[in-house]
Amino acid sequence: MRQSILLFLLLISACVLSAQPINGYWKGRLVMEPGGCFPVYNIEFQVRVTGTKIIGTSYHYSDTSNYVKEEFEGVYDSTTNSVVIEEKKVSVFRIPADCIPCIKKYTLTYHTDGREEQIRGSWTGKTMDNRSSCPAGTIVLTRIQKSAFDPPVPPILQSRNNVLIREIFVDTGMVQLDFYDNGEIDGDSISVYVNNIPIVTGKLIGARPITTFLHIDAGRSVNELIMVGDNLGKIPPNTALMIVYTGGKRYMLNLTADFTKNAMVRFIYRRP
Repeated sequence: MRQSILLFLLLISACVLSAQPINGYWKGRLVMEPGGCFPVYNIEFQVRVTGTKIIGTSYHYSDTSNYVKEEFEGVYDSTTNSVVIEEKKVSVFRIPADCIPCIKKYTLTYHTDGREEQIRGSWTGKTMDNRSSCPAGTIVLTRIQKSAFDPPVPPILQSRNNVLIREIFVDTGMVQLDFYDNGEIDGDSISVYVNNIPIVTGKLIGARPITTFLHIDAGRSVNELIMVGDNLGKIPPNTALMIVYTGGKRYMLNLTADFTKNAMVRFIYRRP
């Protein structure tokens, strides 16, 4: 089985997916029509993409004490760089009592000039009580490296030992990560975190890759990836083969996790 998986990998190694992933943090500003609760306020997206599916969290805020937190879903088309995001529910709102949160749908496209990345387009929405429409508008969001709402360290990363497997130096903005079961396919399930943010959650690994992307920016020189074993499979421990594509290079890493330890890989940006 191991030989057949390696042969499969060799056959597809030249077919690295070309895409502009939008995983990460994005920030923009909205100007409301007169009468709004906040004439000008900020929006932050925390985006996770798996294949074409988007999930994540949006924050609408004047400051970190006055905000609305919403969960969203959507789709990403890498061939057209189009993004559709629909907010599904309000999970937290800390705003004046006479304000009603707006649940929005965004139709966006990804743009970059090589220095700055943006997603921009238009939005429509309805109030949380579904009684009226929110004034439609346009928005531009720019990639940022640090959230205004720092995510807590997930308990699973605190309760287990995070074992450093390797440090990889990169000089490119985009890294592709492919995860396979390593050895016999025995029902191993994994979750993957980058800088405490989940980018893969509860996925079974096998002979076909679970593909995700890591965005590397000079503004953040070190990015830590941690693979968590959700189970031990039929043959403990949980083992995965991670293939890293970056800057024309390919790295094959064997990752092992169980209920006491996670596997960590550190990506370090080195200016070309």
